[in-house]
Amino acid sequence: MFEWLKEQGGVPAMDRLNDLKAEKLYGYIDNSAFYSNPVDLAVRSRMNVPFILARPELDKQFLNEATVAGLLNLAGHRSVGGMRASIYNAVPEAAVDALIEFMQDFAEAHG
Repeated sequence: MFEWLKEQGGVPAMDRLNDLKAEKLYGYIDNSAFYSNPVDLAVRSRMNVPFILARPELDKQFLNEATVAGLLNLAGHRSVGGMRASIYNAVPEAAVDALIEFMQDFAEAHG
């Protein structure tokens, strides 16, 4: 893991990348009429991004279509519900971009 981290540019590079990934995803959610984030801005995680659909009855369909699209493990915590995207160090920026694109398409189709 440490070798991989060094190859990525070390801790400072990963810090910048994780900030970028979180800013992209939160930015999309915060500016969407279809998705929202229930967590106060001051205590948001850069690693786990929860979000809620405007129409909760679409949660299962969202998860099923996401799985078909190759976007896995998006179900929220069982006690909270909604969705949760885990964007840990090994998740590339392209995966966040793919999730946002899927979210846009799903919102257009169901919003």
